[in-house]
Amino acid sequence: MPFSYNFRLRCVVALGAVLLAGCGSGGGSTTGTTTTQTAAPTVATTAAQNGAVIASLNTTTAGATIYYTVDGSAPTTSSPIYEAPFLVASNLTLNAMAAAPGDTNSTVTSQTFAPNIPSDTLVWSDEFSNTTGANAQPNPLTWTYDTGAGGWGNDELENYCGWNSSSSPCSSASPNVYVGTDGYLHIVAEEPSPGVYTSARLKTEGLFSFQYGRIEFSAEVPEAQGFWPADWLLGNSIASEDWPACGEMDVLERVNAAGSPDWNMGSIHGTGFTGSNLGTQFDFPSGETAGSAFHTYGMIWSKGSVAYYVDNPSQPYVTYTPASISGFSGSVWPFDSGPSFIILNLAVGGSWPGSPNASTPFPSQMLVDYVRIYTN
Repeated sequence: MPFSYNFRLRCVVALGAVLLAGCGSGGGSTTGTTTTQTAAPTVATTAAQNGAVIASLNTTTAGATIYYTVDGSAPTTSSPIYEAPFLVASNLTLNAMAAAPGDTNSTVTSQTFAPNIPSDTLVWSDEFSNTTGANAQPNPLTWTYDTGAGGWGNDELENYCGWNSSSSPCSSASPNVYVGTDGYLHIVAEEPSPGVYTSARLKTEGLFSFQYGRIEFSAEVPEAQGFWPADWLLGNSIASEDWPACGEMDVLERVNAAGSPDWNMGSIHGTGFTGSNLGTQFDFPSGETAGSAFHTYGMIWSKGSVAYYVDNPSQPYVTYTPASISGFSGSVWPFDSGPSFIILNLAVGGSWPGSPNASTPFPSQMLVDYVRIYTN
């Protein structure tokens, strides 16, 4: 922390150090520097399920950045930046240190976790339970919202509304997001006036994240011109390095009316591979559609591997690895760099589906029965 003292006619003794600077009638000044050490991070945990925990890091030094590793190595300022609480469901050693401008780096805080959880064990979920007798708020400890308009990088047409929002064009009387007494999360697309659309986009950014495991979304989607439902993930590092470097994994994604065959798209995006570069279409069996009933949309995420399935985790329809992106110039595999957070949304319009038309029913909704994470 820099400091200076001006002396005129006398010297000052401060904190046991004699600071001499041109004592006498002529006056003078000097500048000294003292350095403090950033406070070491603390680790707090809350229970998840079946022995898993959610780990949070904190430091009391204002403005400090926390860097951490989970492989036992010593953290540096090149290590992942802590952005949000993350799920711990495997045996690992967490090491963390904090750094702040002008200070020396903190000491390293270390904590070992040994939950010894078997594979294919449920370790976190939101079941969207509701016994209140009225529409309820999605768990605010898990879910926050993107709100507003602006196209969201895709020329989308909707205004996204948060829980119980009454900021025009949103209306709490016609909510765009709630947990119903039926035990489903409802994400509702509305047309409050001609050509004006509202919907919702929930996310766990800053509240919950995870790396590796099997995630499932049980969902029923609307199918009509202009609808774009999606359940997907973005890397926590979007807070520091933006998209697409943070990495994007799209588990459930489709547009417009039911196809023949009907389909779902599983995609990954990162530096050097965006757009339609890496997307694989899953075709539903004859007679089935994405919107005719609930389906389970899943991702199996391991080091160096992202695999997608529909309804049957033993039968992935595509598996992506670093070799999958090797043909794209400048491509970087981002999915082993840290945790990701979850997004659930129903877009209206955009560069992929196009605009709604007279056949598009409003209101329409995506229903989510649960989001679950299992160990690999």
